[in-house]
Amino acid sequence: MEEKMEDHRRLLDFTRRPKIILHRIELEEISLKMEDHRTLLDFSRIPKIILHRIDLCHCCMCKEDGVLNELSNKEGNSTLKQEEPEPLQIKQEPEPLQIKQEQEEPEHQQFKEEEKQLSISQDEEHLVLKQETDDILITSSAMAQQKKMSDVEALEEIFKSDSELKDSSDSCWDSEEEEDLDKAERIDLGDVQVEAEPSSSHRTQPPTTPDETSSSLSDDGAAVDEEYVPPVHQPSAWRGRAPATKRKTTMLKAARKRQKASTLEQHHQGQDVWHTAEEPDMEPECPRFSPSKTPGPQIDATRTWSPLNLFKLFFSATTIQQIINNTNKNAERLVSAGKNFKWSPLTEKDFYTFLAIIIFSGLVNVPSKPDLWRTKWPYNFPFPRSSMARDRFEAISWSLHLSDIKEDEDNEKKRGTPGYDRLLKVRPLYDQIRVACKSAFQPSKEICIDERMVASKAQITFKEFMKDKPTRFGYKLYALADSRTGYTWNFFIYQGKSAIVREEDLSTKSVMDLLDFPLLGKGYHLYVDNFYTSPYLFQKLVSNHTAACGTIRQNRVGFPKTTENNLPKNALRGEMRWMRKDGLLFVRWKDTKELTICSTFHRAFSGQTVQRRVKEAGQWVLKDITVPDSVKDYNQFMGGVDLSNALLQDYSVRNKTMKWYKTFFYHFIDISVVNSFILFKMLAIKRGEIPISQRHFREKLMEELIQAPKAAAASAQPRAFPECSIPRFFGGTADKRRTCVWCKKNGSVKKTPLYCPKCEVALCLLPGRNCFEDYHKNL
Repeated sequence: MEEKMEDHRRLLDFTRRPKIILHRIELEEISLKMEDHRTLLDFSRIPKIILHRIDLCHCCMCKEDGVLNELSNKEGNSTLKQEEPEPLQIKQEPEPLQIKQEQEEPEHQQFKEEEKQLSISQDEEHLVLKQETDDILITSSAMAQQKKMSDVEALEEIFKSDSELKDSSDSCWDSEEEEDLDKAERIDLGDVQVEAEPSSSHRTQPPTTPDETSSSLSDDGAAVDEEYVPPVHQPSAWRGRAPATKRKTTMLKAARKRQKASTLEQHHQGQDVWHTAEEPDMEPECPRFSPSKTPGPQIDATRTWSPLNLFKLFFSATTIQQIINNTNKNAERLVSAGKNFKWSPLTEKDFYTFLAIIIFSGLVNVPSKPDLWRTKWPYNFPFPRSSMARDRFEAISWSLHLSDIKEDEDNEKKRGTPGYDRLLKVRPLYDQIRVACKSAFQPSKEICIDERMVASKAQITFKEFMKDKPTRFGYKLYALADSRTGYTWNFFIYQGKSAIVREEDLSTKSVMDLLDFPLLGKGYHLYVDNFYTSPYLFQKLVSNHTAACGTIRQNRVGFPKTTENNLPKNALRGEMRWMRKDGLLFVRWKDTKELTICSTFHRAFSGQTVQRRVKEAGQWVLKDITVPDSVKDYNQFMGGVDLSNALLQDYSVRNKTMKWYKTFFYHFIDISVVNSFILFKMLAIKRGEIPISQRHFREKLMEELIQAPKAAAASAQPRAFPECSIPRFFGGTADKRRTCVWCKKNGSVKKTPLYCPKCEVALCLLPGRNCFEDYHKNL
């Protein structure tokens, strides 16, 4: 009896026999009651067992009608004959359910029809699933090519959006789809399954796993198919539809294989693979350096230029007279409005003295400007007291105004409209300084672009905050400077975000606005930092015959995404990797940190080295490490704007003020003085003299502003010039330029922003070329 009971347990072992689903009896109750009862089960009292055959290629259909008839006729019989070494028996159920013969035949026919329909739907489901998988892989490949990413990244993006959509919908699986996919997977594996259709009351119960072997029951219940090959045993698991994570993993594995094959193919072709320093690089094309003018000061070097004469190149007599007139008008308005201060009309002599005191305040650091007039020790400065009274200086400071008051009122009415000019209050001096900076000097071959901050905490819309700058709060300027001398050649004030949608981003637009290609010429080498560098900008500069080099962010569009032979994380100091893509050189170099740089005109590596302090055996020693050519040149020539900022900050005349436009007025003075000093220094070197320091230059400039009789005019009224001799800017600004008619007549083509309003012709007006005067003399 014990051996028979063991055989019946093996018969009902769901992990080693074809799947049997018992109707109307809970499987959990059967497993508990089988341990308690030792008697054989009477098959006439067991619910009907429908044996299904799935794979017709490996076994024959069993005669299920005969089996059902025999099971219903043998009431009380407890054995089931099979051609096995030992007969298998099933334990008896204490309270089995009875089923009548009349009810089995119709239900059996129904089950056969459902089985046929289920088999057809399984094949269709399997084909649809395969087609969906192929479509997803094709979609990921197209997305990877379009967005320039790998197949794995494209699949991850697809599954990320799919999982987000799936989370928002019902998370339950469809049990019918699970059964269909389960059967389709079993057909693929070649298994022979025996399964019964579950009843509606047990539809949510997980199906059991197949056995190691599958028997074929004939009408006498004992025959076994000799041609059948037992399937490979699989662990017990839920055989429903695979979850989204499993499908995602399978597709990601396939994508990784394709990406690896593609990378190997690219490696053999030498494309999109990082190269080492030992691998040779080709010599890139570099535009020939042909500037529009000879680099250096664009003034007559044979003349003797004093600091005051050079300063007047930037603060011209016309500009100064305009400031004087606007300041007098503003003072009269303030007095009429009830402001209590003594005022007399401002003269040119007073204004030059006012400028001298401002420059002196940059040399002597005092808590406040009125301390310059204190007579007690340790102040007791004789210079300001002997030249101008304190009340007069403060009255000029309060009344200082750069633009016309009537234009200010008209512009204020346009606030909130596209016609409103935020910089109108500094526009006259702003345009004059920019034109003078570009006309008095021609940069050398190496130039750079960077930001500059003018310190201020005024409450105004275009004030900026930059946490990485020494001056964090203030107004931001974009400046182009000569890398060798620090001369500020061009700049513009950033006015904040614009409501106008532009095709290019701020970094690209700022570079293109600062590079005045007709004035500069061709072949310049531009150095920028990672805020500006992008493959799009560099290719655009190459089309304008300008070479470029700069550090680059790795998330820029167009940066190589391949990791084949990439620089390792634990790379030694001096290791490098390089790659050429779309005519650009990308370099990774390890110093104390990893540096990524992009260039259009450098070779990857030519054997250059740089010295670094390295700790060896507890001692700091200088050691030569290899360095890419682009990195070495970048470190040498990128500091042009920083050098200019250092010269500006050494003796800055910045004063605390409540008016934002006065802050720019002081900054324009600094730019004019520093550029004048650079010109004075270069002229001295050209004559073979030893150049003086900036402090000594400022002292001489102050002295000339006070004592030189020609520096101060007798009255505030300008001389009366004929209308034809008063040049004007095209459109009121220096942005529009026309070809000079006098230069064109003499066989050269030069463009100028000035014109004669009476003659209506464009004419140059520069220190070394006065076409305006020559044209009118020969009328």
